[in-house]
Amino acid sequence: MPESSSVTSGTGVVPDDSEAGSDALATGSGDGAGGSAGAAAAGPAVVDRETLRLALVVGGLVLAVLLGFGLGRMNAPADPARPGSATAGGVATGGADGGAHAHSPGTGAHTHDGATVTQGGGDGATGLSITSAGYTLVPSTELVAGRAGELRFQIRDDQRRAVTRFAVVHDKPMHVIMVRRDLSGYRHLHPTMAADGTWSVPITAPEAGPWRMYADFTAVADDGRQVAVVLGADLTASGAYRPRPLPAAATSATVDGFTVGYAGTPEVGKSVPLRFRVTGADGAAAALEPYLGAYGHLVALREGDLGYLHVHPEPVRDGDDVTFWLTAPGPGSYRMFLDFQVGGVVRTAEFTLTVA
Repeated sequence: MPESSSVTSGTGVVPDDSEAGSDALATGSGDGAGGSAGAAAAGPAVVDRETLRLALVVGGLVLAVLLGFGLGRMNAPADPARPGSATAGGVATGGADGGAHAHSPGTGAHTHDGATVTQGGGDGATGLSITSAGYTLVPSTELVAGRAGELRFQIRDDQRRAVTRFAVVHDKPMHVIMVRRDLSGYRHLHPTMAADGTWSVPITAPEAGPWRMYADFTAVADDGRQVAVVLGADLTASGAYRPRPLPAAATSATVDGFTVGYAGTPEVGKSVPLRFRVTGADGAAAALEPYLGAYGHLVALREGDLGYLHVHPEPVRDGDDVTFWLTAPGPGSYRMFLDFQVGGVVRTAEFTLTVA
């Protein structure tokens, strides 16, 4: 929902090699010149073969270094901040707009504010794996149904180091979604990170059974790349699991006296607008307030494998509507969760969606 590049360090190394080669060449030339001067004083110039051989070897080395440097610059990757570089717009990565725009899941490598961003995963739904794009979710939590506890975890890189650098996206560096496997008990949490990279947030699992947690974040790699990833892990709240059936599909829901409805029909593999409207008890449009830099946050979870879709709205509202662009990765039943804020209170409207 927030360094120097390798090119800079590369060009910093090459001149050192060139200068060293030039010094060696100057020294060789100096020795040769000294020998010639001595010979000139004694008679006809005689070139020492060893000196000539040394000069040729050093000269060849300098030429190889210069040629290598030139070829490297010709084949260097394009500056991601330079116009014309390959981009795939729309993936939320923070920045001046606060990340308040929609993106289709599975968007590949692209650029944002001059930093390369790669969204982990690659298919339509994310959060299906505990490891993706070189990052691993490591939870250390025991849940007990009905008992207050703490969700704790780390994100580790491919060298097993705890990651401590994250970009702020949608006003937060980490977004955590918790839901029971029957798609009930939805929670949208924002943990805090300790100096050692351990994230924590208070949580109470209201019911026993298997739960799924999703960590939605954008890590900042050592070389400055920003990698947007959604990782998922299973947790269990002790006790007897009594799954609930998925509610029937509907385009409206009621929460705390507010009615939330949407228009639009998602299609497989196609980005389709869904327009949500929130009305109060009097039927008038509710005075929505910005929440985490947007007027709404929409999460859709697929029944079965619990594939994750996290979609944010257009930055500009269409009258009283909040528009999201949703791409369904495949047919099936989904549960959508819309977070919205009115009067300083965040509420969640839930919908069942069937995609043919």
